[in-house]
Amino acid sequence: QSQLVDGGGGLVQPGGSLRLSCAASGFTLENYAVGWFRQAPGGEREGVSCISSTHTYYIDSVRGRFVIPRDNANTTGYLQMNNLKVEDTAVYYCATNSREYCSDYALQTLSFDTWGQGTQVTVSS
Repeated sequence: QSQLVDGGGGLVQPGGSLRLSCAASGFTLENYAVGWFRQAPGGEREGVSCISSTHTYYIDSVRGRFVIPRDNANTTGYLQMNNLKVEDTAVYYCATNSREYCSDYALQTLSFDTWGQGTQVTVSS
């Protein structure tokens, strides 16, 4: 059974950094697109970033601060989050699709098949 397990969340001060992880079991991330999403309390799930073998995409509010490393291991993906802001506070989810579909539209339409359980990120002083 294909599963994703999110990890790496926590409490950090504004300006700090966190590295989220996305561990795949039952399959490898090779030939998959990996997406990262977040959902703040009372808000809708929002696509943040995605990566495939040919594309990388970030929404405007995180571009320049968040990075998906290109040297991801085949079973674990990562999201490096730097210069965190209070407004980044949310539950973060990773997700994959087997079509290697990574674009702003893929993020907006949540076009991903397998989802992790989420990890809480809280940015507060």
